[in-house]
Amino acid sequence: MVALKCVRRAFKYRFYPGDAQAAELSRTFGCVRKVYNLALAARTEAWARQERVNYNQTSAVLTAWRRTEELAYLNEVSSVPLRQTLRHLQTAFANFFGKRARYPRFKSMLCEHPTVKPLPATDGVVGIDVGLDHLLTLSTGEKIANPRHERKDRARLALAQRHLAKKARGDGANRVKARRVVARIHARITDRRRDHPHKLTTRLVRENQTLVIEDLTVRNMAKNLKAAGLAVTVCGAGVRPQRSPPGGQSATKQKTPRREP
Repeated sequence: MVALKCVRRAFKYRFYPGDAQAAELSRTFGCVRKVYNLALAARTEAWARQERVNYNQTSAVLTAWRRTEELAYLNEVSSVPLRQTLRHLQTAFANFFGKRARYPRFKSMLCEHPTVKPLPATDGVVGIDVGLDHLLTLSTGEKIANPRHERKDRARLALAQRHLAKKARGDGANRVKARRVVARIHARITDRRRDHPHKLTTRLVRENQTLVIEDLTVRNMAKNLKAAGLAVTVCGAGVRPQRSPPGGQSATKQKTPRREP
């Protein structure tokens, strides 16, 4: 008998909701966040009293919440996503008690502020070229240097890693302290790497309506051994836009034909 292997495929679909659908989704998401935060607060208070609360108990409390006048708007959406978020919270607590995750955190609430307005449209157009000697070169002639955050903290990181290597496994508080020092340096490098592209892309979006980015194949560029180290540095700098246009301003991303190596 020949065993047949099952092949699974994943498909991604983009959903374009209408105005009524978008409003329904927004209302549902708001109710889900509200229920999650309420249930988390209730379970946190119970845990402070050294009491365990499970999914069935929070599900019963949800029914009581929907009958109150203050939370009657929860009846305007389907109960399925509301109860599903309680299951997610139950899984989060199970992972916490199993020491596989941190304590669950509250979900942030989204709101509209009257002082926040969309940015005005501009006629600016800028071309962006990823370079080796510089992080970016703009069509305006401006060259943006690569900050190379890892190099600036390399000495501190190497010293902290040497101290950690000298601590024997099971050394207790000393090894934990040394490991935290290494983790803080890595976190500092990561935060600085993320912060610089966000600030840079925000400035470009605010000043221009259209961004034209050259579609480069960095792998082919790295075939040149002399430029390989620089190419890897450019890749690790996160030069592609990582932030949505602030205030709802739309920026058009256009691709130029890919250059053959």
